[in-house]
Amino acid sequence: MFDIERWQEIFDTIRKNKLRTFLTGISVASGIFILVVLLGFGQGMQNGIAHEFARDASNMIGVWTQVTTKEFKGLNPGRRIQLRRENYDVLEKLYAEKLEYKSPSYRVFDASINYGKESGAYSIWGSSPDFQQLENASMSYGRFLNYYDEQQKSKVVVISNKIHRELLNKIENPIGEHIDIADLSFKIVGVYSDAGGEREEEKIYMPISTAQVVFKGGDSLDMMFFTLKPGATFEESLANSEQFTEELQTYLKQVHTVAPDDPSAINTFNTLEDVQRFHNLTGGIKIFFWFVGICTIIAGIVGVSNIMLIIVKERTREIGIRKALGAKPWSIIAMILHEAVFVTAVSGFGGLIFSMGLLEIVGPNVEVDYVKNPSIDFNVALTTVFLLIFAGAFAGFFPAWRAASIKPIEALRDE
Repeated sequence: MFDIERWQEIFDTIRKNKLRTFLTGISVASGIFILVVLLGFGQGMQNGIAHEFARDASNMIGVWTQVTTKEFKGLNPGRRIQLRRENYDVLEKLYAEKLEYKSPSYRVFDASINYGKESGAYSIWGSSPDFQQLENASMSYGRFLNYYDEQQKSKVVVISNKIHRELLNKIENPIGEHIDIADLSFKIVGVYSDAGGEREEEKIYMPISTAQVVFKGGDSLDMMFFTLKPGATFEESLANSEQFTEELQTYLKQVHTVAPDDPSAINTFNTLEDVQRFHNLTGGIKIFFWFVGICTIIAGIVGVSNIMLIIVKERTREIGIRKALGAKPWSIIAMILHEAVFVTAVSGFGGLIFSMGLLEIVGPNVEVDYVKNPSIDFNVALTTVFLLIFAGAFAGFFPAWRAASIKPIEALRDE
């Protein structure tokens, strides 16, 4: 039942101790504010890392080569290892049932590209049709490369939205237009966009068979890319990818006569391992943020408990008179708890509203590496506030119990 006299008492007490109540409320509100903001930035880091990995397939395995660093079977160190198309064909056949997407790659950097009077320098990536999925490229116009292009060594290319704007900005749909690469004319069959942003749109894709002929690459490859069919769980997928990576390195080292413990000649990357490392990192950071936020809230709750003890001390005579007039212990407890819960609830919701508003306004405008749109689930934040209110009630219970335990005669003697 709503007791207006009880509320009048609470507001009278607050009015008499404005500064003390304000400072107590600030300590509680700052606890919620800090916790929500920290958790928001923890989620922002998770969003940012997910965005970084969105530019490529999240389970991609890549391999490239450098020079040997160790003598092996009479061969001196310093040999440059060159991937060949036959290496890719063997792996493709050997792991056909396990592979989801795959593509060899032959790259030429800073190639001169011309369209009419416009020109620019971009990277040429000779690749297979599957590279669209490996690179998470979305088509804005036309299509990506297909296997007919690769078989026929077709002079076709797929350009990016960025290159479209820079070289063919006067043409809305450039499909069918021709650009000059290495003094040869190539037909544009597609325009792509990349989730990684403009830095990932500096590439022009052409069939790898065409790139090897045009740039005199023979059967050489720069890199090979693979993704495996996903397992039932992340752990299973990670284990499969690690096993595949190890077998991939073993095969290539055997074929190219490289020492098994040579750390440089055959190099691989596994994005699932990177995903795991980053998620472990963000998980640890989130736990740390929770720890800091909860410690701040505890400090505020301790402040509420101390304030309630001071209030009980100041109102000892009043409590004695109430008990002498027949007030029950539970009514004394309720009176103290009421004030503790009220101060905690108002402060908690104030901190919640301010922190959520700040994240809503500032979050979408945050442009920091690996941090994207800091935010927090409202239900989580609201639950935290209700837990705070419960903690405030718990903190106020002990001063309230002490007040209820005061004997009237002792209370009336208090100075």
